[in-house]
Amino acid sequence: MTGFSVPVIHLAETDSTNNYLNRLSLEENPEEFTVVTAGFQTAGKGQWGNGWESEAGKNLLFSIVMYPDFLEARKQFLLSQAVSLAVKEALDTFAEGFSIKWPNDIYHYEKKVCGMLIENDLVGNAIKKSVAGIGINVNQEQFRSPAPNPVSLWQITGKPQHMDRLLRQVIDRIIENYTLLKEGKADLLTARYHDALFRKEGLFPYRDSSGDFMARIVCVKPEGTLMLKDGNGNERGYMFKEVQFCIGL
Repeated sequence: MTGFSVPVIHLAETDSTNNYLNRLSLEENPEEFTVVTAGFQTAGKGQWGNGWESEAGKNLLFSIVMYPDFLEARKQFLLSQAVSLAVKEALDTFAEGFSIKWPNDIYHYEKKVCGMLIENDLVGNAIKKSVAGIGINVNQEQFRSPAPNPVSLWQITGKPQHMDRLLRQVIDRIIENYTLLKEGKADLLTARYHDALFRKEGLFPYRDSSGDFMARIVCVKPEGTLMLKDGNGNERGYMFKEVQFCIGL
C-alpha cells in the first residue's frame, strides 16, 4: 500500500493479522512499525481469546510491530496506554464521545467501536517485541453476533468513512506516543490516558467474583491495576479480567 510512512502489507484474508506478523517475525526481521492489514480475518482475536465480528472489507483490521527493548517488562502496560490513546485520539477527529474502557477497548458513549490485543515477547527484564492487533468498526452497518453493544464509525457519523485515512492517523499517533515512551515522557501519556477513561467520574455498576457493586474509578496504576472505590469507601484493586463493567444498566 502506498502513501504511508511505514511498510504496510495488505492481505485479502488471513487467520489473524497478529498471527501473520508473528510468523513473519520468525522468518525475517520486519522493520519497526511494519503494519499488516486484512480485509477479513478467519480467526480474529480479542482480549482473553474473545472473537471479533467483522464483515469482510467493511472494517479496519490491522497489526503493528514494535521493538521496545528500552522498556522494562514491568512497564508493558505503557504500550497499551500508548496504542489505545492513539486510536481514541484518531477517532476524536471524526466525532465526539470516544473514551478508553480499561484496559484498552475504545467506546463511543456506551458502545464498543474498537478492540485490541497486544502480545509482548519478553527477554529477561525487557520487551523484545510487541505486536498490537487492532480492530476498528468502520463501515459495518449491522452487527449480527451476540456481542451486546457494538457500534461502527458509519453508524456514529451517518456516512461511510475512508479507512486508509483512519489507518494513517492511527499509525502516526502510535509512532508519536511510542516516541514519548522512548524519550522517557511516559507521565504525559499516563495523564492523557486517565483523562480519556470511560466512566472516569461518578458511581457505576461493576461485577467481580463476589457479585455486583457500585464504585468509582480512583486511578489505573503503572502496572495496569484498576483501582476502584466502592460505595462504602473501600478501595479495590483489579488486574485484567478480575472485574467487569456492567454495561447498559
